[in-house]
Amino acid sequence: MTLDSSIISKFIDACGKNSVLADQDERWVYGYDNSKQHACPDLVLLPQQHEQILQAVKICNEYKIPLTTRGRGTGTTGAAVPIQAGVILSTERMNQVLEFDNKNRNIRVEPGVLNVEVQKHAAEKNLFWPPDPSSADYCSIGGNLACNAAGPRAVKYGTCRENTLSLTAITGAGEAIHTGSATTKGVVGLDLTRLLIGSEGILGIITEARLKLSPKPECINTIRALYKNSNIAIEAVVNILAQSALPYALEFIDSGSLNLIRNNSSLELDREARAMLMIEVDGLNENIQSSTQAVLSAANIVGCIEIQTAADEQQKTQLWAARKALSPALRSFAPNKINEDVVVPVTQLPTLLTELEKLSKKYDIAIFNFGHAGNGNLHVNLLYDATKQEEPARNCLNDVFELTLKLGGTLSGEHGVGIAKRDYVSQEIDATTLSLMLKIKQQFDPNNILNPGKTLPSTGMHYN
Repeated sequence: MTLDSSIISKFIDACGKNSVLADQDERWVYGYDNSKQHACPDLVLLPQQHEQILQAVKICNEYKIPLTTRGRGTGTTGAAVPIQAGVILSTERMNQVLEFDNKNRNIRVEPGVLNVEVQKHAAEKNLFWPPDPSSADYCSIGGNLACNAAGPRAVKYGTCRENTLSLTAITGAGEAIHTGSATTKGVVGLDLTRLLIGSEGILGIITEARLKLSPKPECINTIRALYKNSNIAIEAVVNILAQSALPYALEFIDSGSLNLIRNNSSLELDREARAMLMIEVDGLNENIQSSTQAVLSAANIVGCIEIQTAADEQQKTQLWAARKALSPALRSFAPNKINEDVVVPVTQLPTLLTELEKLSKKYDIAIFNFGHAGNGNLHVNLLYDATKQEEPARNCLNDVFELTLKLGGTLSGEHGVGIAKRDYVSQEIDATTLSLMLKIKQQFDPNNILNPGKTLPSTGMHYN
């Protein structure tokens, strides 16, 4: 839709002239995220205050203008792409730390604060916020909360949902709400905090969040283990999770990924190795050795080729070098990539990996797998040439999703749904439950202005 000058003037009155971008060249850069999809919005808002967002939402309601909220655009599913044009509301200027209550181990921030900035503040008092996605240096807290981002530490410390105490948000109806409390325990009312987290901006716009911080471990030990095959590596994962010393991180890399690392870096990895685990154990200095030994014993099973433990920071960097070399290696392998973050029960990982290998052969498409084995969360990467393999790649992806659900899994662990997985949601969620979700969406957003066409199937989403 085209916004006339009178409507734009209302947004200027609400947010300020310098917070409204109407020129096409300025709007254009706000029409993408890391999914590589793009749609140019009709207007971009850069509010700095809760009240400005409140007024902007009311204007969008009055004129039935689609409103898509974005953080820094690091998401991979198209959730921040304005597919119906309308207004993009970027929270990048709402980047203030409002309160740091280190004695009660929490921090209150605006949504545009970067994950890395929260970590820096927390570290001043020997604390940290557990969610640590790979884009932590650039992604914003609002974006983290919108898709319930996690990262490697989730195996021990949980996701955003487990590490957020309260929220202030504005619903699609233009009403300010406050969820949760400043305490770590509380059961008064329904848990709207966890409902908003992971909802990808279809229910409300988060304007403030109180995050629960954790004590920073005194010591973190890093372990790299190489195995003869993936099944043996996953058996080691199950062993590790069965003992009491829960690891800080437990990452898996498959055979194809190891070969990519070998061929695209100077790292030397045993040629017999067909799978690798990266393991971190945290704790107090007085008990870290016993915890590490317990994990080492669990990991050192028949079929383990080599286990290395870092003695200092330099060796930690060397051990992690293989994992860090993987992303650039993937980019160099094929011109196009589909990266999906499916999750299955940990004991189903061997079956998932075996069947993915069969799909790779069936469609003649390279599939490389790595990720958070401790949660059963794998990043399945389909690498292909879109000029020749677009249809086979999409068919392969369909089979990957079907396989995931067959194994009792879920289609996304931390990337979210957005556009990329929206049309598959009804395969995972039954019709009755999905209908209830759509009704909840309507209660929060009666005019369906917030991020329309995302996250939930479009059927039933068109309101009066």
